[in-house]
Amino acid sequence: MAKEVGFIGMGAMGGPMARRLMAQDYKLTVHDVRPEIVAEWRDLGADVAASPAELGSRVETVLVSLPTPDVVREVALGADGIAQGSMVKTFVDLSTTGPNVAAQVARGLAAKGITAVDAPVSGGVAGARAGSLSVMLAGPKALCDRLTPTLRIIGKNVFYIGPTPGQGQMMKVINNLLSAAALVASCEVMVLGTKFGLDPKVMVDVLNVSSGRNSATEEKIPRAVLPRTFDVGFRTELLHKDVRLCIEQAEQLGVPMWLGQTVRQMWAFAMSQGDGQQDISTIIKHMERWAQVTVGKTD
Repeated sequence: MAKEVGFIGMGAMGGPMARRLMAQDYKLTVHDVRPEIVAEWRDLGADVAASPAELGSRVETVLVSLPTPDVVREVALGADGIAQGSMVKTFVDLSTTGPNVAAQVARGLAAKGITAVDAPVSGGVAGARAGSLSVMLAGPKALCDRLTPTLRIIGKNVFYIGPTPGQGQMMKVINNLLSAAALVASCEVMVLGTKFGLDPKVMVDVLNVSSGRNSATEEKIPRAVLPRTFDVGFRTELLHKDVRLCIEQAEQLGVPMWLGQTVRQMWAFAMSQGDGQQDISTIIKHMERWAQVTVGKTD
């Protein structure tokens, strides 16, 4: 693939991914709605486009990393969207939009001669900075093969999920539902053990060499909860969105999700308490309040 690409969405995830591409001598044309971010990237040497449509008239391949399905749809298909560009041929969505929006965007872009590729990522901000993300590709196999060397710059694990738009997104929301469930369950047991008088650090050490280990006990809780930094780097509103997308897809398919529905309610509760902008690790604060105990550092 040519080492000249467009990148839209230079936020917490998109920024580090784009920086990794630039470090590998990719020439970037970027767009973001925040003037201060645009100025930063101009200073770094990137070209700047005033709109998605303008960017799509400058490059053949556009990568996007955006916060919500509605934003992705507008950037792709809106009046000033990528679909209005005169040069773009490939649209690579690194966001989490869910299968339905991915399929809708793919259809809309196909009508303009543009091929859409699902490429949602997992691994958080730390993974984006380190280039250790997992990337879940769905689209024409030959095109995905051409994109893979570029995507390996941002993710060490690049998986081809299938040819149908939305398959990569389905894999991503399944992963995030399981991750959300693990975090909720792990926080509950940490609160329970602490209330009983167990040392939280010892609990984590035991769990991580036992059958209860998971992504929350291995990384999120020791890094963000025990020291009370609450800095996993992923907002509650985004995880709630991903869980909702997964459950909605299950409902469309007629697949019962008994535990999934409970997990969805827990994250919906956090949203109802105004936690949308808070880090996902703060979910434990509600459980601590109910149990009247604090897990981890208290001084």
